[in-house]
Amino acid sequence: MAKKNTKIKTKPSTDDLIDSAIAQQNSWMENRRAFAQRFLHTLNIFARPNPKRVSNESTAPKSDKGNRGLRAYWFPIFCALVVIFVAVWVAFFHTPVHRVIVVPAVPDPVVRAIDTETVPTFDIVRIERGGQIVVAGRWVPHQNISILINGKIVATERTDSRGEFVYAPTHPLAAGNYTISLLGVNPDIKSEDKVFVYVSEHGYKNSVSLLMTAEGSTLLQAPTLLADGDLSVSKIDYLSTGRLVVTGDGLPRLRVSLSLDDKYIGFARVSDHRHFGIGADIGDLTPGKEYSLAVRMHDGDGRTVATIKHDFVMPEMTGDDDTFYTVRRGDCLWVIARNFLRRGILFSMIAERNNIENPDLIYPKQLLQIPVEE
Repeated sequence: MAKKNTKIKTKPSTDDLIDSAIAQQNSWMENRRAFAQRFLHTLNIFARPNPKRVSNESTAPKSDKGNRGLRAYWFPIFCALVVIFVAVWVAFFHTPVHRVIVVPAVPDPVVRAIDTETVPTFDIVRIERGGQIVVAGRWVPHQNISILINGKIVATERTDSRGEFVYAPTHPLAAGNYTISLLGVNPDIKSEDKVFVYVSEHGYKNSVSLLMTAEGSTLLQAPTLLADGDLSVSKIDYLSTGRLVVTGDGLPRLRVSLSLDDKYIGFARVSDHRHFGIGADIGDLTPGKEYSLAVRMHDGDGRTVATIKHDFVMPEMTGDDDTFYTVRRGDCLWVIARNFLRRGILFSMIAERNNIENPDLIYPKQLLQIPVEE
């Protein structure tokens, strides 16, 4: 039998692989070098002269040799000519462009004349949980306004673009009575309104903030003591003529009585819509003296079912001879006159003061001016 010629494959060694890789790399580098030489020789740029050609060119005519030198260095000569051209153009022909910066004209400052009839007013005055006071109001925009407490300036704030300002100090007020007013700065314009503040030693819930204007007074912050069950007091108004007016809510058709320092001064019936108003002449109250006001609601048998007691110190009041009342649903001039003037027959005085042609036609939220009975 004939033997098969088997060819044994041997695995190349590491050295053989390294030598093969080096040989391939050298071959690649030689090819790249030859390509670069051919490229430069084609362009005749920075190419090294061939010694064989130099010997042959030495025997060539001189004119032909000069032309070949120019052709060999045409690119550097071209670049030099471009640079010279640009330099000459910039030096003699280029006109620099002068940029003109336009500065906008600054307008003259506008001096705004302040209307001396515009006086600072209050929006909010309240006592916070920690005893701090918050005062907010409005005046002319972008002006300074001073806050006075008991006649002394304690701070000066700046109004914003809407004319609003807020004064909120971090330190609490001590328990006691305070009168707060406003003073516009430059020019000095004093507010006509004042706010009486009573800071209770029993906490902010028992404190009172009362706005006093020429039209009367408005309760800005009422203590929680002014409510007992279904009985609540929404406003306590004292006029400079010595008349006390108390309004609030209670149970329909029950009787509500009013007393000052345990002395009975008047009563009224709660309307079907739960509202009542009591007016009584009590004479002059002494500023700085403490008084105790009590409002009681009685059932059909005369028993007291709810009591509100409020102790206050009489502030220095500003006001006139009238007060104001906002009509509520279910009101009529007869009931309003009976509550405020003690006699319903005097409803004609209210109608005349408010130019009401038909006394039977009044509307909810209508503001009525209540004259004081002479």
